[in-house]
Amino acid sequence: MGSLIAGQEFQHILRLLNTNVDGKHKVMYAMTAIRGIGRRFSNVVCKKAEVDMKKRAGECSAEELERMMTIVANPRNYKIPEWFLNRQKDHKTGRYTQLSSSAIDTALRDDMERLKKIRNHRGLRAYWGFKVRGQHTKTTGRAGKVAGAVRKK
Repeated sequence: MGSLIAGQEFQHILRLLNTNVDGKHKVMYAMTAIRGIGRRFSNVVCKKAEVDMKKRAGECSAEELERMMTIVANPRNYKIPEWFLNRQKDHKTGRYTQLSSSAIDTALRDDMERLKKIRNHRGLRAYWGFKVRGQHTKTTGRAGKVAGAVRKK
């Protein structure tokens, strides 16, 4: 990264969706600090908000940041396809949404509680602390546990 000359309006740390975002990074990559927003989604958001991708996040005006956060909150209103969103066909509502920040934690917790309640295989294994997706467990994934056989005296 070359020398960065900060002007009067440059912000080193931005507060977006309850997350501290580094103002020294380019806009697209700075937005990925927010949970639920990856590189591809932030790229689409910047294009829809008509924000220059070569800008640093700290150089963005309050109006540009507001436009980007509006698009993140309501991506379907800005013609972002539903297959691009991170919460497809929600179990309770049946809607397609983009979750970000603390909403992801809440949704994941609710999903796991629902799976445990209906005694689903995946929910039970997650509750017990075992591998959920069919991995082998005999030899791998032993971190945090005692490895090896117990020696006799």
